[in-house]
Amino acid sequence: MFNKVRKRISSDQRGFTLIEIAIVMVIVGLLIGGILKGQAMVKNAKIKRYHQDLDGIRAAWYAYFDRYGYYPGDDPRAGTHFPGAPNGNGNGRIDAAERPLVFRHLRYAKLLSGDPSATTYPPNPYGGRYIVSYNPYSVGGNGVYAENIPGDVARVIDEKYDDGAYNRGDIRANRGYNNARVYQASQL
Repeated sequence: MFNKVRKRISSDQRGFTLIEIAIVMVIVGLLIGGILKGQAMVKNAKIKRYHQDLDGIRAAWYAYFDRYGYYPGDDPRAGTHFPGAPNGNGNGRIDAAERPLVFRHLRYAKLLSGDPSATTYPPNPYGGRYIVSYNPYSVGGNGVYAENIPGDVARVIDEKYDDGAYNRGDIRANRGYNNARVYQASQL
């Protein structure tokens, strides 16, 4: 009896033809290609957003300076422009105590969106934050740096907009771009 069942199962089964296997392989290849292309598009969009964020911070920084005569965060008269805003010391440098004030002043001036009373730094697309300080990674002068940037992304930004070297030029990092994550700074 088991032999009859076994014979019936094996005689009813058909294998796939080479054409059917080839069609399946082409479909799988197209799916994998589409997924890889989609991942590349997402990565490129994040790189563009990162660079646009830096450009936006730079534009807001200079707009504030043009309007009020001091850098945001360093403005000793911020409280007169915006009641309740904390003042900076007016020395032209973003010192450690003034770092959280930069984005607050920009928000008070409506040059960046968000709650001006918030003391948080804006996030970057890679899970870190944007911070403005004096001479980060020796860029010379006030600069903005981004935390937790993938090394390959930081390299792309540096090669496209500067000299490609992590330790010189207008865009610098805290270590080489072959590391998984870096902090990248650019002068304002």
